This record gives sequence, structure tokens and C-alpha cells, in this order.
Amino acid sequence: MTAIEFENISKQYRLGLVSTGTLSHDLNRFWQTKVLRREDPYLKVGEVNDRAHKGDSEYVWALKDINFKVEQGDVVGIIGRNGAGKSTLLKLLSRVTAPTTGTIRARGRIASLLEVGTGFHPEMTGRENIYMNGAIMGMSRAEITRKLDEIVDFSGCERYLDTPVKRYSSGMTVRLGFAIAAHLEPEILVVDEVLAVGDAEFQKKAIGKMQDVSRGEGRTVLFVSHNMGAVKNLCKRGIVLNQGQVAFDGSVETAIENYINKNKLNSIYSCHFERDPKLNFNFEEVELLVNNHTPSEMIDVFDKISFRLKYSLKNDDDGKCIYFIIEKDQSPLIFLIDTTDNQNLLQCRKKGQYIAEFDLPTPILKAGHYSISLRYTQPKVQDFQRIESCLNFDVSLISRPEYDAGYAQNRDGLIALAPQWRTKSV
Repeated sequence: MTAIEFENISKQYRLGLVSTGTLSHDLNRFWQTKVLRREDPYLKVGEVNDRAHKGDSEYVWALKDINFKVEQGDVVGIIGRNGAGKSTLLKLLSRVTAPTTGTIRARGRIASLLEVGTGFHPEMTGRENIYMNGAIMGMSRAEITRKLDEIVDFSGCERYLDTPVKRYSSGMTVRLGFAIAAHLEPEILVVDEVLAVGDAEFQKKAIGKMQDVSRGEGRTVLFVSHNMGAVKNLCKRGIVLNQGQVAFDGSVETAIENYINKNKLNSIYSCHFERDPKLNFNFEEVELLVNNHTPSEMIDVFDKISFRLKYSLKNDDDGKCIYFIIEKDQSPLIFLIDTTDNQNLLQCRKKGQYIAEFDLPTPILKAGHYSISLRYTQPKVQDFQRIESCLNFDVSLISRPEYDAGYAQNRDGLIALAPQWRTKSV
């Protein structure tokens, strides 16, 4: 029996604007679609959702022509890079937003856990939110009361049950939210990368519960995660999304392999730069190494990640500052590695070529897409160089499914590291 069916689903957004952005366009859309019963004229334009490149159109397709079915009792893993359309797909299924075109058919109640605090009222207590969420799902008060002890026990939040949810940590909020979603007997359970906020013990418990829900109780689960180990353990079928379209639909092992190979092709692990003869300082090469070798497969969060930077000085330099910057998903800086105070690097001030290497602490990077940028400044001299996104790579949680991304749960935002640079003259 088919539990979920996506038929020609597309979702279009206009960048930076609500609706079409102008009154004349809104009136034209109303006239064409509501009065003349024609196709929306603004759906004929748009580009694929490639977040890494600036396009020519104001419209993007977050999803484009999605077609697939999910049978009752299936556990389907949906994987892809950030911005591929995974969360948008689940929001359409959960009726958080409506598709631009197409139809979604779902049989039964849907419980969604799309982000931390989804469906919670911060001023209400944990107990009150359990009853509110159950009522939204169509459960009677008696049914919720019967399940209350199981929910509280599973969440591990009994002590804070009568405390307003706004005072919960993100981990506690996810624990309670997942416990509610899994125990109030939905026919379809939708989980979107929220377990990464929890700890390893809770992730193991949550995955076990999803296995029970699907195998023992015959319910349908849609699971989005960058934890390839968890996806492989939990799911039998995998769907890979790329730029808003289905790139692969098949067995979970083949889907993970397809996703890893695709990201390997999109990754840049080394980059060479042309010397500028007018400058005293020149970046010449930067390289990423995994376990002391050039990566041959997807990088795991528990791999040893090193960087090698080659640079040259045309003349003696009385002082320099190199910034090695790591950005995640094109968001604000998460690492700023400043070599100003590193004596080992600063002693290399004579003209010549040098190689500087350092290792990242392991594990420190969350699963996601990263880019490397370089800066160079010289004190007292108006000398500044900037090289943006010279390396690009993806990190995934592959080898240790029993671990949760909680090992790095507080590592978003700006972090300054002082790595031990190993510098030598070439």
C-alpha cells in the first residue's frame, strides 16, 4: 500500500522578496491564474538551486519535478548536500509550506520533527506541549495520557516536565520533541537532521525507536541526515537530492556510494596560484590531506585532517600575518587561524620558498560542506591579499554510526585556533 506519493512536485522561490515583489506582478499572477485559469507566468523562469554560484535569474527552483512513491512501512533515507532541497521536501510533506506545482498524497497522520523546537510553545511546560502536540495530531486526551509515561521516560526530561520549554537546552528540546513524535502513533514519521543536537546515547536510542516504529509497527519513516552510518543502519532505500532534483533512487548502499562519489567530483583538495612579481609575498599552493594522503573518498569527521600551505618571499620580510580561514556552508567564519603569534612561522622571514603544515584537532568538524580562504597582511605596509574558496570539500559522519554529532555540537560560530605549524624552507 502506498503511504506517500510525490507527483510532479516543484517549489519555486524568488530571492530576497515575498510573493512576486511588485504589485503589478501580483495582479498579473492573479489575473492569469485565478481569472483566466492559465499557468502562472512566473513559473516559466528560474534556475536550479546552486547556492555556490550567483545566477542571472531572481527565481530559483528549490525543488523541480520530484516524482516518487513510498510504501507503507518503508524507511527511506534522503541525503544530499546542504541546499539540495531535503528540508524543503519534508516541509511540503508536513504542510508547513505548499508546493508551487504538483500534488502530494499521504495516507495517515504525519508527525514531523523538522528542527529544534518544531511545534513547541516556549511559554508552555513540557507536559502542556505534549498534550498540545497530541491534540494537533488528532489524539484524544485519554490517548495522550495513556502514552505520557512512555514519552517522559524516553525523553529523559522528567525533572523538567513542568518547566517552560523556553528554559530547555536544545538537546532537551529535541529529546522531548522526538519522544512525542515517535510515541503518539503517527502513520508517517518525518525526521530532519535534528538528532545531531542530541548526544550519542540519545541518538542510539532514537534510531532504535525508529527501527521499532518501522519494522515492528509497520509505520513509514522519512529520515534526513548527514550521518551516513545512521542512514545505512536504519534505511533500506535511499534517495539522493542534488540541486532540487532526484539524482538517485534505490538501495541505501548504492545511494550513499552515489552521494559520496558525486561530492568527490565537486571537491577541490589542492590549488596552485600564479606568482605576482609585483608582490613581495605570494601564496603558491594550498593542499588538504586526510590521514597524510590526498583524499580518495569521502572525508569522515574522525579522519585526521591536515593542511599544507606553500608560500614565497621575494625579499626579507620584517613581519607578516597569514589568516587561514575555514567556512562552513558559506556561513560566517567558524574558524580563524591566525599565525601572528606563531614563532615557528614568523622566523621564516628571509627571502625564499616555505612550506607550512598543521593538523586540525580530531574530531572538530561537523558534517557539512567547507571551503578554505586565505588572507595575508603586512604590518605598517598597505599589502593585502585575499584568496576566496580555494579549496572545497565535504565532511560526513560515516565510520562510527554509534557516535552523534554532539561531539561538536557547540562549535558553530567563530573559533580561533592556534595550531602547531610545522614550517620548513624549500
